[in-house]
Amino acid sequence: MLITELIFATNNVNKVAEIKAVVGTQLEVISLKDAGIDIDIAEPHDTLEANASEKSFVIHTLTGKNCFSEDTGLEVAALNGAPGVKSARYAGDGRNFQANIDLLLKNLENHTNRSAQFRTVVSLIWDEKEYLFEGICKGHILQQQSGANGFGYDPVFVPEGATKTFAVMSMEEKNQYSHRKKAISQLVAFLQQHL
Repeated sequence: MLITELIFATNNVNKVAEIKAVVGTQLEVISLKDAGIDIDIAEPHDTLEANASEKSFVIHTLTGKNCFSEDTGLEVAALNGAPGVKSARYAGDGRNFQANIDLLLKNLENHTNRSAQFRTVVSLIWDEKEYLFEGICKGHILQQQSGANGFGYDPVFVPEGATKTFAVMSMEEKNQYSHRKKAISQLVAFLQQHL
């Protein structure tokens, strides 16, 4: 049974696919493109929470509809939490996945501690109020890339309890560990309570 339609404030088709795999038929997730909105929302803040809020409030103000957004960062212990909120633009404003990975591996060359975590913050605007949900996936960074699936840092990140990177996993396997799934599952549970 279809619960409701929610605008997902993103232009990232990979993220839309991941979210749709989590929610299944419980929600109809509409991307910005599907909603006919052609804007690139700035992420000017220094926390994931503030950037997620920025995106959802921009879309809510524009449409007046319930919507959600997320911001995700890779936080590497040996790099004091970097790239963190700058994950998508780590190697510059071009949002080049490969350049970001290359810079990360270079910056970790002399470190034995490879522990890291992905952290996702979801901002939901529901009936004029904001709700925040967080998902964390701990793991470590490999010394070289493995796999061609996924996006971002997936080819170098192995989650705790796994033996392969996100980029080797199928969507189903990835969702057993995914930070984004953890946050979105909280959002879905919230909506089920409030509908």
